[in-house]
Amino acid sequence: MSQITRLHYFNAVVEFGSISAASEHFNVQPSSISRQLVTLENELSVRLLSRSTRNIGLTEAGRKYYEYSQRIVAELDEAKRAVNDLQESPKGLLKINLTVGFGETIILPLLPDFLAQYPDIKVELDLTERVVDMVEDSIDIAIRSGKLADSSLIATKLLDNDFILCASPHYLKQHSPLINPDQLSAHHCIQYGYSGWKAWYLLTDTIQPLKLKPFIQVNSVNGQKQLLLNHAGITLIPRWAVIEELTTGSLEQVLPQYRFSPKDHLTATYAIYLNRQLIAPKIRVFLDFMKTAINRKQ
Repeated sequence: MSQITRLHYFNAVVEFGSISAASEHFNVQPSSISRQLVTLENELSVRLLSRSTRNIGLTEAGRKYYEYSQRIVAELDEAKRAVNDLQESPKGLLKINLTVGFGETIILPLLPDFLAQYPDIKVELDLTERVVDMVEDSIDIAIRSGKLADSSLIATKLLDNDFILCASPHYLKQHSPLINPDQLSAHHCIQYGYSGWKAWYLLTDTIQPLKLKPFIQVNSVNGQKQLLLNHAGITLIPRWAVIEELTTGSLEQVLPQYRFSPKDHLTATYAIYLNRQLIAPKIRVFLDFMKTAINRKQ
């Protein structure tokens, strides 16, 4: 039996004034409480209770120990209530690690509405292309693209990346027309510089890596977009990053009849969290809110 249980028994005997009353409170045999009190005194090597045939009193050591025991049990009860409150209602600090482009383009514009709906949640954002250790860095949710390799994590898909080739109308007018993907080698191709995402693949019945003309490499999606808007060349970019520019006509999709990817497969962006039996409400409501809001915008 745990030491905490012995503290509960000890406190009850003091407060109810007898072992029998404490046993009725906990619905256990008086002999069980007596044994635990003896064990507690043996652990401390001191007598806590002065017993007689009529009543039980505290020794000097018992009075001092009871002061601490009361506080310990009260703190444990408060800790239990605090944890239960967190499980019952969304509150507390939510730490999110996310890529810069997706964070600035998709998540940040949605955060004000989320926080208005859940005012007891405080959000701490870490926008970086660096892959973090979620346990070591105390991250609640990481938002990333690609396959999930760690079985201790759970991923929920937020949206497909839907990579497209894109350029400004001005650039396209100034350069030779693009009729098929093989002609990309004659153009200024802006590559995403992050490791593992530099290549361009044509996805058909067979997967074909494309030959590109080395030009500019940039390690952010927003950097790619700024280069496009300033007529620097053609890039492979997620549709979500340029949806507004495609609508206004400041950018155009190139070779829309083909499907492209920086990987040899289609990719998506996921919200990743630790594989736990109980998911904190703050994590659950964030995931539900973002999935609904993102789907509504697509």
